[in-house]
Amino acid sequence: MSLLVGRVLTHAESHDSPHFHFASIMSPPSEQAQSGSFESSLNGLLHSLLSWQQLAQFWPRIDTSAGWFLYAVGEDVPTQPATGEQVADFIQRVDSLLRRDHREDYCGIVYADDLESPRFIKIYDPNHLGSSCGSSKTPPLPGWIMSLTAPVELQAKRIVPGNRKRWWQAFLAGEGA
Repeated sequence: MSLLVGRVLTHAESHDSPHFHFASIMSPPSEQAQSGSFESSLNGLLHSLLSWQQLAQFWPRIDTSAGWFLYAVGEDVPTQPATGEQVADFIQRVDSLLRRDHREDYCGIVYADDLESPRFIKIYDPNHLGSSCGSSKTPPLPGWIMSLTAPVELQAKRIVPGNRKRWWQAFLAGEGA
């Protein structure tokens, strides 16, 4: 069971860009030592995109043709990377969903391992946040994960609602955004 520790980094600590002030979350070191790069990324140091502007600036940094696995937690684990077109479509759809359903003046529910050249991205479902900031003994799993390494099945601690299943199925079928 992960207990996430969060803190906001200062400008001096956010060495990558003067435009990013972000929060980081990570699991205790013993959990980071798990074998497998997907598990290490899942439980490793991640940086939050706190503002909607940061999120808008982040999406274009993703190389959509890099071989991303798109995983909706609670659904079947993908066995093949998505196409570049699927990744671009997913980014557009999930961005729209987040902006529509997370009715806050901040984002703070998208986390990446690297804000300039991401390889692993957690996206929390705005309708099932629980305490994604890490203050809970049982933080929720993200709703979606983008990973350059093949994911492993994560046991959702909640039933995935029908509307999210339909959203995911519509995405997989390439139906209207």
